[in-house]
Amino acid sequence: MDDRRSRQVVIAGAGIAGLTAALAFAERGYPVQLFEQAHRLEAAGAGIQLSPNATRILRQLGVLDRLLPAAVRPEAVVLKDARTLRELARVPLGQAGESRWGAPYLVAHRADLQAALTTRITDRSDIELVTGARVTNIAVTPESIAVTAEIDGRSTEAAAGILVGADGVWSSVRGRLAAEEAGFGTNRFSGELAWRATVAADNAAGEAFAALGAGGCVTTFLHPGFHMVAYPVSKGSAFNLAAFTKGERIAEGWSRHADPGILSGAMRGTAPALTRLVALAGPWTAFPIHTVEQRRWTTPQGIALIGDAAHAMTPFAAQGAAMGIEDAAMLANLVADFRGDPRQSLTMWENLRRPRIEKVLKRGALNRLAWHARGSVAMVRNLILATRSGERLAADLDWLYGWEERKVVRR
Repeated sequence: MDDRRSRQVVIAGAGIAGLTAALAFAERGYPVQLFEQAHRLEAAGAGIQLSPNATRILRQLGVLDRLLPAAVRPEAVVLKDARTLRELARVPLGQAGESRWGAPYLVAHRADLQAALTTRITDRSDIELVTGARVTNIAVTPESIAVTAEIDGRSTEAAAGILVGADGVWSSVRGRLAAEEAGFGTNRFSGELAWRATVAADNAAGEAFAALGAGGCVTTFLHPGFHMVAYPVSKGSAFNLAAFTKGERIAEGWSRHADPGILSGAMRGTAPALTRLVALAGPWTAFPIHTVEQRRWTTPQGIALIGDAAHAMTPFAAQGAAMGIEDAAMLANLVADFRGDPRQSLTMWENLRRPRIEKVLKRGALNRLAWHARGSVAMVRNLILATRSGERLAADLDWLYGWEERKVVRR
């Protein structure tokens, strides 16, 4: 394989994971071609939580300073009982969290993060971002990987040493691998629906939220039938509300066509002030939460899946974007530092990432169980939380928020 082709990286998907991967590889001296199916980069969803394990990497890539003017540094993560609005637990963030974990905990609008990433990319001549480009074929040869993309009805081909599939839950790269090789799967509906609304801080819904006393925090309201996470975005000018319920599968993508009665029905018995907030915040958009579990994320020929394409997870640990950011940075570093054929580093990357992802998945499952507890289980949960100080709760998250890439022995 000639040197140019061996160093060329092609990335499918310009979401958070794909944009981060492009920057990470370029920082290590690799030319990058980034194909995005959409004609315009538009952020799905609204709010996003970025814990220190993610912001640390964004800072290293020169993105954090571009995001900070639009982001919010919440004072704490707060758990409240949705029936009584009583505070159950508080994890200190802000300056205390930044000192503890070495990077800030931020909440932001997804569009603001995407803008910070793309602005950083436009500064680099070694990254070519091509929108309206749908990957239609992948052909592996001993010399390189030939990636064919369709752009406005015409085909273009790129040759690369490594192909990164960062094209999300509905990954076309994963679909092509699954059709040809064992170990690659598809997504499945989790049985959960996410409901989203964004409200201006100065309208009735925003004032109703502020009246709950949670304006400067990430607040999760716990209830057996649902839970809702709320926090400020866009420098505090708006609030992001995300509620989660059981539900039937609906069409792909955010939709206003889901029955709002599902959400209101799940909220029976909640505090009147919270019920009023949900009513004022409407109309809500709904999204079916899909997950991806598969035995393989990489191939010996030099193809790797990252982020949701590899391991889409439920949002109950608020780590989906962070895991994609970690995936991207660690993959670029291992490929760059591995002597010899860079494709051999993909297996090492997968072996190192899997235990981390599995631990995060377990944390998300535990959170969901605790947040939807009822009866005696909820009473025990509340008693346990009452015994834990903010310091102890923060210490329980050191493994997650304090993560940094381990240095491994290079060949």
